[in-house]
Amino acid sequence: MTAATKLPISVCVAGVSGEVGRLLAKSILEQDDLRLTSAVARSASGRTVGALLGCDCDLDIRPSLAEALERDRFDVLVDYTSANVAYANVRAGLEAGIPVVVGTSGITAEEFEQLDRLARDKKIGAIHGNFAITATLAQIFAADAANHLKSWEIIEFAHDGKIDAVSATARELANRLAERGGPERKLALDAFVGDNRSRGATIEGTQVHALRLPGMVAGFEIIFGRGHERLTIRHEALTRAEPYIGGTLLAIRKAPQLIGVHRGLESVLALN
Repeated sequence: MTAATKLPISVCVAGVSGEVGRLLAKSILEQDDLRLTSAVARSASGRTVGALLGCDCDLDIRPSLAEALERDRFDVLVDYTSANVAYANVRAGLEAGIPVVVGTSGITAEEFEQLDRLARDKKIGAIHGNFAITATLAQIFAADAANHLKSWEIIEFAHDGKIDAVSATARELANRLAERGGPERKLALDAFVGDNRSRGATIEGTQVHALRLPGMVAGFEIIFGRGHERLTIRHEALTRAEPYIGGTLLAIRKAPQLIGVHRGLESVLALN
């Protein structure tokens, strides 16, 4: 091995039995610079990755991240689990000194602040976001539009089994827009007659409306209003897994370079 040769990045996929987790694990196995050295899924524990994916891989699937941290070696943890356990998993990874890539929703702004402090204390990084490249671009375009258009609201949508509302993607977008000064309103929220809950949730000053319906694909749209004109920026992930794989692989490759918690794929696109 020459001095310029880099060792592959070893990866643990938590949530490997899920739709994104399965495709991500299969994609990692196809990369020359990445190695799948650990996998976690309570529902598939006791099986091998090969048995789960129908490929040649004899890696045992662990029932918990705690066991994976104890028994396996890996450079980056990827979490595609559920909103119920995402925060605990990210915290456990950071406490173990391992950079984390988080594609799971459900972590609150306050929890991200805690995780950021922990990551900076450990001098390691984590990146969280919607890893679909087009979702990232839509957020970048929306933030640019907010420099010129000062009234907006967000609608985010997903299938009826998604338990967190509003989504992490919508929170991330609202946070970006808040950096542009927040939206202007003709009427205060408490000035409306009727049930004010119909105006949606207020996230970082932006009204966000969450739809959860069978048959819906994941996505969001932000609607900007201006006198006599309107601009809509809309993102849809037309399948449940494929849109997120390329961005997640990029985040895995860049996570070891980061310190602190970074929100959104944009933070590593700049490194690319």
